[in-house]
Amino acid sequence: MTRIGRFVLGAALAAVSFSAGAEGSRVPAPRYSVDTSTTCVAPAEVMRRTHMNLLKHRRDRTVHLGVRGGDEALTRCIECHASKTTGAAIGAPDAFCQSCHQYVGVQLDCFDCHQGKPGAVDKVASKVP
Repeated sequence: MTRIGRFVLGAALAAVSFSAGAEGSRVPAPRYSVDTSTTCVAPAEVMRRTHMNLLKHRRDRTVHLGVRGGDEALTRCIECHASKTTGAAIGAPDAFCQSCHQYVGVQLDCFDCHQGKPGAVDKVASKVP
């Protein structure tokens, strides 16, 4: 199965488990908290299914057109979705990105190059003139 196929399958399973609950499952449901004092760029149901497409579109606009910042910037996502204990989107059981991706079995590779903490200097952006 292709990487995209695995992701689509994982996202579908996550959507079902989020709506139906994970009671009785051998796999622990994702544990995370989200800053609800602001609004996301799209409703939760939309983000669960399409956030990867939004990020890819944003990536392409940034790389090819040099468009940085704005509502769809990865740094804006991290500002609200960082762990309340570590302040990072990865590296903790309540880390939003890591928790969900681990649950659906999808590799999270954004933070191999990008900073996973709010306010930190992004490793990629800092190299761009």
